[in-house]
Amino acid sequence: MTDKIKEINAQDWEKEVLKQDKVIVDFYSTECPPCEALASKYDSLSQLYGDDVKFIKIFRQGNRELSEKLGVSSSPTILFYEKDQERKERFSGAVKRSDLMQVLGQMVGPERNNAILKQIKPKITETDVLILGAGPAGLTAGLYLAQAQVKTILVDKALPGGYVSTTHLVSNYPGFIEAQQGFMLSHYMSEQAKEAGVEYRAAVDVSEVNLKDKSLLVDGYERIKAKKLIIATGSSPRPLGLKGEIEYRGNGISYCSTCDAKYFKDKEVIVIGGGNSAIEESLFIAKFASKLTIVHQFDHFQANKIAQDKLKALDNVELYLEHEPREFIKHGNMDMEVKAENLKTGELVSIRAAGVFVFVGFIANTSFIQEDVNYDKWGYITADEMMRTTIPGVFAVGDIRSKSYRQITTAVADGTIAALTAAREIDEEK
Repeated sequence: MTDKIKEINAQDWEKEVLKQDKVIVDFYSTECPPCEALASKYDSLSQLYGDDVKFIKIFRQGNRELSEKLGVSSSPTILFYEKDQERKERFSGAVKRSDLMQVLGQMVGPERNNAILKQIKPKITETDVLILGAGPAGLTAGLYLAQAQVKTILVDKALPGGYVSTTHLVSNYPGFIEAQQGFMLSHYMSEQAKEAGVEYRAAVDVSEVNLKDKSLLVDGYERIKAKKLIIATGSSPRPLGLKGEIEYRGNGISYCSTCDAKYFKDKEVIVIGGGNSAIEESLFIAKFASKLTIVHQFDHFQANKIAQDKLKALDNVELYLEHEPREFIKHGNMDMEVKAENLKTGELVSIRAAGVFVFVGFIANTSFIQEDVNYDKWGYITADEMMRTTIPGVFAVGDIRSKSYRQITTAVADGTIAALTAAREIDEEK
């Protein structure tokens, strides 16, 4: 923590926050990975803006009454104050440097902000291996490399964990008798890699990714250069591309049951899809919803039999098999309509519910790649059995790679192979 940051307790709140001109406050917790990811950004920004804005930190658990009074329920949470009034902007979780800078720039004004921005000096960081993506594949690669004393930096636009961190329960990862919560499994992996010596750049803005040079730009000022680059950016939920989907995404349509199922307690919900993720996530949603309607294009599910049997045992599930959604309509708060076509008769049916969850597969996260690299017909990067792509020194692992099966176990296997291969190549090139 820099000398521009002051830590306070609840009794200091009025004096140090409400009676000051411009203040930024970080409500943090201990043993909090998002707080750790924020700390270095908060420190560096205090050096830039600390003469104009007062930087405060306050331990949330030690000041529960104040936190609850202010509606601060998670860590970290960032608040901004000007002349004893809180600004409308609040940030929590994976807080990005660019978001903080935007608000701080507004607080100090354009002229002063331009002067501050001129103080930012470009930074070059060199490392042996640069990993882009902090899901199970990237974390495993980092773990193996760090344990082999290979200097490794892992970069992710979000917090470590990848998509599995949003999964309700993981029941097929070896070593755990009981099913594990997805976010906890991700946490274990992240902490293990960090303990081994992996450096993180988490919840950052990434630009100017150059595969041939094995470099990228973090938060607009730090250029990281490496001898080897491992792409582990995974995949994202596939949108349906239907009318109303973009308009109501996050406002009636969700792609994450762990994130949003709790908002539909005792309400009716529609699920689109019939694969493993759709049925397994439906089982979680059914714990909250009064009724679950599943719309699936085939006459049977593609999910594993255990999940299907659990679904069949529920008494609050209605199925629309051999139906495909055609349009989403929002009639009001917690009032969505799905127009679905009966694929046998062509008839359109209307299904109403409080919300809609979409689980229809994934698409590869490759939009950042501007160079020639080989893909399969679905847009996934092709790599050989050692995870090497067609660009020398660049590897592809996990769900971003073209392969038959995408599981956590196959991702960690990819990460292992890429790490061992990269470490060996670095040794041979010395």
